Amino acid sequence: MMTVGPAPKAACCTPCRDDALPGEPAQSQPAGNLDTGIRLETVVIPAGLPVLGTGHPRIPNDGEELRKSAPLAGFRMTETTITNAQFKKFVDSTGYVTDAERYGWSFVFWSLVPQNTGATLAVASADWWRKVHGADWRNIAGTGTQTLWDPDHPVVHVSWNDAMAFARWAGGRLPTEAEWEHAARGNLGDVPYPWGSREPDDEDFQPCNIWQGQFPANDLALDGYRATAPAKSFKPNDFGLYNMVGNVWEWTCEPYKIHSLRKAVREKLAAMKGYKLLKGGSFLCHRSYCWRYRIPARSGASPDTSLAHQGFRVVLDL
Repeated sequence: MMTVGPAPKAACCTPCRDDALPGEPAQSQPAGNLDTGIRLETVVIPAGLPVLGTGHPRIPNDGEELRKSAPLAGFRMTETTITNAQFKKFVDSTGYVTDAERYGWSFVFWSLVPQNTGATLAVASADWWRKVHGADWRNIAGTGTQTLWDPDHPVVHVSWNDAMAFARWAGGRLPTEAEWEHAARGNLGDVPYPWGSREPDDEDFQPCNIWQGQFPANDLALDGYRATAPAKSFKPNDFGLYNMVGNVWEWTCEPYKIHSLRKAVREKLAAMKGYKLLKGGSFLCHRSYCWRYRIPARSGASPDTSLAHQGFRVVLDL
């Protein structure tokens, strides 16, 4: 068993591919314009002036503060993140090869790595993330783990490049940050969670799939899951969207950027040049360590990065 160190101060939620093996060339693969035949269950998100950020930021230098926003036109959003079954239709139709498959590895949380895997390379700033050969959207925990694949769970180990390719194929796109936050809040205003303001806890309130217990050593799984939950699980928000926080991080179409003149922010952005914005947190978030399962919270990763807790949902213009 690995030895767990103290939680790092860096943006730990989403280590990037070059944290484990620098210098590998990024590749992209367009999906083309096809008659997909896929059915995406969507809900209408009404037009409005979105709340972007919050008047109660929790994580300094993350860009959570309230920002000006422009009115949004109405749009449709998939009621869940894209599932394994939906992504399989895309791959079967196009022959698409994901970034994780091209590189031959992806990041898996330490406790999910099978014991017979052998030694794995850890991320220096967060050693619970392991570089696992053969890990991809079909093999969730590495080579030979297809039995863990569930058609109703969110597809994971998908990069921003992969998510963009699927969205184009499906006739849609990834959401903007404003669209994502507007949809997640469900007309509740400046609230931290899709259900309101009550904080999830390790006792009797688990409205989403996040970590309970001492991170990263012991997940109590009081919400019923130690990894992903089915994409359609827990109570939806007032717009009918499931798991807008927790379960898996969700790619947006935007670059990771923060409007600030602070030196610490400028240095952070310099180290994250080219990164793409993620929203929503995942099953590995906990208030004591990564309090980013809140609606205004933000993270970023390079566009070719893939992990066991990253997915996406698609929006379509009305």
